[in-house]
Amino acid sequence: MPLKAVILIGGPQKGTRFRPLSFEVPKPLFPVAGVPMVQHHIEACAKVPGMKEILLMGFYQPNEALSRFLVSAQQEFKVPIRYLQEYAALGTGGGIYHFRDQILSGGAEAFFVLNADVCSEFPLQEMLEFRQQHGDMHSFVILGTTANRTQALNYGCIVANADTQEVQHYVEKPSTFVSEIINCGIYLFTPAIFQHIGEVFQRNQQELALEENSNGWQRAEVIRLEQDVFTALAGSGKLYVYKTDGFWSQIKSAGSAIYASRLYLNQYSKSHPERLAQNKPGGPVIRGNVYIHPTASIDSTAVLGPNVSIGEGVTVGTGVRVRESIVLHGASLHIDSETLFRDGRLTPSITILGCSVTIPAEVVILNSIVLPHKELSRSYKNQIIL
Repeated sequence: MPLKAVILIGGPQKGTRFRPLSFEVPKPLFPVAGVPMVQHHIEACAKVPGMKEILLMGFYQPNEALSRFLVSAQQEFKVPIRYLQEYAALGTGGGIYHFRDQILSGGAEAFFVLNADVCSEFPLQEMLEFRQQHGDMHSFVILGTTANRTQALNYGCIVANADTQEVQHYVEKPSTFVSEIINCGIYLFTPAIFQHIGEVFQRNQQELALEENSNGWQRAEVIRLEQDVFTALAGSGKLYVYKTDGFWSQIKSAGSAIYASRLYLNQYSKSHPERLAQNKPGGPVIRGNVYIHPTASIDSTAVLGPNVSIGEGVTVGTGVRVRESIVLHGASLHIDSETLFRDGRLTPSITILGCSVTIPAEVVILNSIVLPHKELSRSYKNQIIL
């Protein structure tokens, strides 16, 4: 069966919780377990028999890093990969509707849609088999997993028939508990989905036509799969949920990237054992799962792990201990007690926090000095905070 895949990578206005890390590396290319975040998605899609093309979709301006990555990925996974740039942020449904002709070209009978900011085992083949066993050939499948009652409030919640797994009710981020089954942001559609998205588009146009001084075309194209489409499809007999027991997590912040890296590194023992560093005579001490880029220089007295990913061109000096970390390309880690300043600048990779400094969750402080009794509300890099 001819298949395609669409990976929604968003754009620079999104992912603000991921800053400042995304200032230098676009979030889809941020390394998780040693490879760009979106490469895990591409690899999973490329393994599915019948996959004819993989489309990345978002509103990033095309740039050298993204183009270089696409060429490399296409060569490695032997499947055509293209980037389709939206003219504006169109939502999870608006983008695929805008590019529906591109998705359907070549006679694709079904296509996957994957959000780039999720970490998963990506049971795509299982979703295909599930669809053959449930509903008809025009039905749609959401990948779901279970969460506790508190966590579920942060996601799309699915109420499904226990026997058929048909979605009977869908609510995006409910204010009260609805279900422990949550939406994983990975879908299997047929071309019939565009009829349902088109109905939302027509309705948006009609509503906006009644408003004065509105830019109806652009705003009408902003369509959300979750709130606008799934909510309406629930209970129609066309939408089903495939529940996975495999690992899954969102990657919305720096802290969640560390957690995702741990999940992927654990998976490498089966899928990519060659990516995991091993203890060798004369080499650094490796504890647990660790990825080291071939160009990195690691001192033999260093201790790495568990859950460490060392990027391209990184230098780890004498006696350095790293754990639960992603070290980005070009970083230099040393224990240097001589001085805080070199050539009038802060020595790289040193951060000092004074006493009684309060830093909330998901705030990142890089190469900075913070004087005592400060409450920080945002991330800082290369600063002295008085």
